[in-house]
Amino acid sequence: MAKYRFEPDYNVPPGETLRETLEAQGLSQADLSMRTGMAEKTISQIVNGIAPISYETAEKFEMVTGVPASFWNRRELRYREGLIRREETAKLANDVEWLKEIPVNVLSERGYIESSHDKTVTVRSALKFFGVSSVASWRSTWASPSAQFRGKDAQEKRAGFVAAWLRIGDIQAQSIECQPFDARELRRILGRVRALTTTAYSNWKNELPAICATAGVCVVRTKEIPLAAVSGAARWLTKDKALVQVSFKYKTDDQFWFSVFHEIGHILLHGRRQFFVDYGMRDDTEEEREANAFAREVLIAPEYNHLLPHLKSKKDIRRFAAKIGVSPGIVVGRLQYDRLLRQDYCNDLKVKYEWA
Repeated sequence: MAKYRFEPDYNVPPGETLRETLEAQGLSQADLSMRTGMAEKTISQIVNGIAPISYETAEKFEMVTGVPASFWNRRELRYREGLIRREETAKLANDVEWLKEIPVNVLSERGYIESSHDKTVTVRSALKFFGVSSVASWRSTWASPSAQFRGKDAQEKRAGFVAAWLRIGDIQAQSIECQPFDARELRRILGRVRALTTTAYSNWKNELPAICATAGVCVVRTKEIPLAAVSGAARWLTKDKALVQVSFKYKTDDQFWFSVFHEIGHILLHGRRQFFVDYGMRDDTEEEREANAFAREVLIAPEYNHLLPHLKSKKDIRRFAAKIGVSPGIVVGRLQYDRLLRQDYCNDLKVKYEWA
């Protein structure tokens, strides 16, 4: 039966193969009708691609022609899939303009979507990346998420770019296993996370997510997408797994670690149904003020605040940072924020982070 193993183009109706098989065996459609007990009209409709080949019909064709029922079933399935795909491709052609709303080049370069000269292929790939079946679904899911945005300019102008950055975080989080969320454990490990600020990037890049995973928080670092301008985000993936997503938007350790603890603050202080996306450090809502205060107090405990005005030199800053166990850059950032130090002073104490 090897001669029946060929696989013709699935967009060709299986009835064409049936017609060729009947001709090769010297059978007519009337003969097939008589041998299968099926109406000639039904046989004609199958041959002309109007009626489908059912599982029962495939069994009858095998009995008469010797061609396995599995072959007819497979041909029918592929043909119907082909019809649906062509219909969907025609619909996707109307969505090509949507590609201008998302960072196609960035997503293609990073291997998340397939960029093709055939724009419908790119549309399909982009929709799969976002985990939706249509642009309409994308707009309701990603362009207008139920998130609270701190600083809305980027979201209003480049919602698709922000959505792409957030989606990458979701994908990164899928490969990170976490213990069930435990707020008490998360508060307990804050000191360990804080101690990482004094270590090199090569050390904490793996330690940070590993430590937080023990408390049910998935921490991912997602490279910035130009024009998205996102510094961090906090949300719940499941009832037992929270996600903290951060970038190197500001490139210095003081800003990065503040963002980390700011997002952890959202997880600890605010509801599981809340979704926070941050572009900067503005205190424009009560939740943002609370998360900012949380980050400040974790990094430099309030009992040390009275010492901050007395830090006048780099030596003082280094000694103070060593005493409380944080990086000197974090102390500099706090002094600058409190206007106890000029913005252009002591910046060489900050560690700069760059993507490899």
